[in-house]
Amino acid sequence: MTIASRFLGIALSAIVLSLPAIHAHAADKPLKIGVSAGPYGDILREAARLSEKEGLKAEIIEFTDWNQPNAALQAGDIDLNNFQHRFYLANQSKARGYKLAALDESILVPAGIFSKKYKKATEIPDGAKIAIPNDPTNAARALLLFEKAGLLKLKPNTGLSATILDVAENPKKLQIVEIDAAQLPRSLDDVAAAFVSSNYAYLAGLALNTALVAETEVAEAKPYFTLIFAARDDRKDEAALKKFIAIYRSQPVKDFIIAKFNGSILPAW
Repeated sequence: MTIASRFLGIALSAIVLSLPAIHAHAADKPLKIGVSAGPYGDILREAARLSEKEGLKAEIIEFTDWNQPNAALQAGDIDLNNFQHRFYLANQSKARGYKLAALDESILVPAGIFSKKYKKATEIPDGAKIAIPNDPTNAARALLLFEKAGLLKLKPNTGLSATILDVAENPKKLQIVEIDAAQLPRSLDDVAAAFVSSNYAYLAGLALNTALVAETEVAEAKPYFTLIFAARDDRKDEAALKKFIAIYRSQPVKDFIIAKFNGSILPAW
């Protein structure tokens, strides 16, 4: 080996050693945190305001399509996301080959069955339309809640894996329509009742205590309205991510959630 080639090797080694890890968060750049459009972002922005005081900047990026926050996380376009329960994450990861990890819990977002036309579930007439979300995990939540309301009955032991095909009894011959979750509040003008998650209910001015029946009464569904932070599996232990989540899960942010959402959205810690 010549002296020149030896020095070249040393120089290249020094460059490699000085490079940061490919996926590590650069300290001089803000964390990018993805969230679905709506009130979840308000909570993250409050946490970002507090984290900046501790030297950690965070940029909150809202998505209108529920498929995008996980796709962006897998691609490395964002560092964290906070919009989903762990089962939605597991289903998307399996279906799309994502390598994503569920981290700490953030908020509880129960849903309710709402109606603009009726005050009680028993008032819904035969043949009426009812609306549920068009994604599998949340469709099951909706079907369970309609069962709780006494409007239909599911096959035994289907629980949170239930689909429309698992409806065993539908005495009123209700028409079940599947709609994008974000559009369910708007559907209330056209259907007898709809399952609406608290984030979208809040934006539409629907108070959970006005629901025909609320998801808080369906204990087995609680894991499905408990949201979590998610990160790429190869980044889940990064200090910056842990620091932001710890700030989010602090007393000042808990107080902010309780004051702002009046029980529609609750802290999970």
